Amino acid sequence: MSDWRVWRISGPKTIVEDTVNPPAIPEKPLRVRITKVFLSGVDAAIWRGDLKADYPIVPGRFAVGMIADETENTLFPKGTRVLLHTFRPRPYTGSEKVDFSQDESVVCGQTQDGFLRDFIYADPCDLSPIPDVLSDEKALVAHYVALARSTVECLGPCKGKHIAVIGANVMGILTAQLLIYQQAAPILIDTDSSRLAFAKTCGVYYTLPADKKLLDGVANITGGRLASGSIYVIGAPGNDHKIPFQVSAEKSTTVFSGFVPDNERFSLDLALRKQLTLRFVQRVTEFETAFNLLFTRAVDTNAFKAKTIAPADVQKFFETYSEHPEHDVSEVNIVSLI
Repeated sequence: MSDWRVWRISGPKTIVEDTVNPPAIPEKPLRVRITKVFLSGVDAAIWRGDLKADYPIVPGRFAVGMIADETENTLFPKGTRVLLHTFRPRPYTGSEKVDFSQDESVVCGQTQDGFLRDFIYADPCDLSPIPDVLSDEKALVAHYVALARSTVECLGPCKGKHIAVIGANVMGILTAQLLIYQQAAPILIDTDSSRLAFAKTCGVYYTLPADKKLLDGVANITGGRLASGSIYVIGAPGNDHKIPFQVSAEKSTTVFSGFVPDNERFSLDLALRKQLTLRFVQRVTEFETAFNLLFTRAVDTNAFKAKTIAPADVQKFFETYSEHPEHDVSEVNIVSLI
């Protein structure tokens, strides 16, 4: 078996291609040929050195692939397209002392190697077969859809309610679409007018700039009331943490949701005065419902443009992405490995 290609971030602002010998005795039973990798803002932040990671590390948090060999697993025959799970339980053999300061799960591409490589051995529990009706590009955003679903569930029944969503990035737009599907009325809020304009093309009707007139704008939409709940999208740049507390009605729920660790400190005084319930969602593991939501177009990604990147151009991509943090939110950046 020939060597496998792998791309590693060896240090801040440096990514290199390397080759590795395949494992002689694989610990995982299924060999997966990685076909496409979705590069996100988290990958760029690790490349810049803005997000903590142990170098060298293989980037690529979200990926799809194909079962490369004949197997005895009837769910994963050779040629099956699969989504690789980003979040996995932290391995524990029972012999070492538990470090309770660590997270209970590992994050591929951040706390352990990601998927920017030719092959990987994987356990069946870390894979989800992709339905034939879904393209690779749609499957690559399944983690976002699953997170949006978990986030909306934290708010309880939303039918007929105005829900503020702060952050018009990919996650925020898909969350707003899911709220509309559940017959709620999302109000999408962001500091960037171009992101809000794109959100409208995705079917999000109510959008507001995060400016001094925000509360008046919310009142105009709701008929003089504040929102019945709110969602703060972690990782959507430029939006103040206190906005969800400001726009939420007393005794409602605010959900902080996103894949990016949020290490900034912020005051909870207003949340306490309003007796808000705070929830946090950052991990997802179930994808069948996400696939169904994509298939039925309850969340519709057709307005997003897939931008294909060659592996040799990944360094250039990270440089351009980091130089222009206001990049087009409509672009989904995909490295093709086939």
